[in-house]
Amino acid sequence: MIKGVMFDFSGTLFRIESVLEWLGAVVAEAGLDMSPDELAACAGRLTEVGALPGGAPPRALPSHLEGLWRERDLSAEKHRAAFTALAREASLPSAELAEALYDRHRTSAAWRPYPDTEATLRALRGRGVPVAVVSNIGWDLRPVFRDHGVDGLVDAYILSFEHGVQKPDPRLFEAACDKLGLPPGEVLMVGDDRVADAGAAALGCPVHLVDHLPVDRRPNALRAVLDLVQEA
Repeated sequence: MIKGVMFDFSGTLFRIESVLEWLGAVVAEAGLDMSPDELAACAGRLTEVGALPGGAPPRALPSHLEGLWRERDLSAEKHRAAFTALAREASLPSAELAEALYDRHRTSAAWRPYPDTEATLRALRGRGVPVAVVSNIGWDLRPVFRDHGVDGLVDAYILSFEHGVQKPDPRLFEAACDKLGLPPGEVLMVGDDRVADAGAAALGCPVHLVDHLPVDRRPNALRAVLDLVQEA
């Protein structure tokens, strides 16, 4: 019987803005003059190198960044270093944009909840089912949940950079189960990554996967979680 739920963050409960929106917001803030064609071309290069955290991974990772990329979610310093380094590979119009782009993705405005995120979390809270967010990440995402009005529906946040352990290492899921006060076999892991999130199965947790799609193309995938959970 499932009595608690762990959710991944990016691609599961929330989705990052598009690369073009991300770049456009930073360029506007910096007061740079770029034509639509220049913006589109730069966004294409950023997509190619995988510079947007929460977005698509690099299509071809530079060899000198391989080690940093593998460990990017283990600390705040490595996370920033990895993604700003990737951004610099994209021939940015201004060198300062790499840091500004990184800072932008950490803002609540850069993230959108899926249409059924709040309703699903609220339904679980109504049933007395505790919820943890378990994320491979290099910064504190709690303000994103707070600013979107769903922080009060989450009981615990288990973030890789705070634990020095990243999914699929079972220790991160174990920390979440401990916080929820439940054995792994009674805690469902919901995520979009068939490697990282499915790592919870090694601990004995049931796993439910959703597709990492834009918010307007995935209106109700989380609602299936409610069918899997018994009232506490």
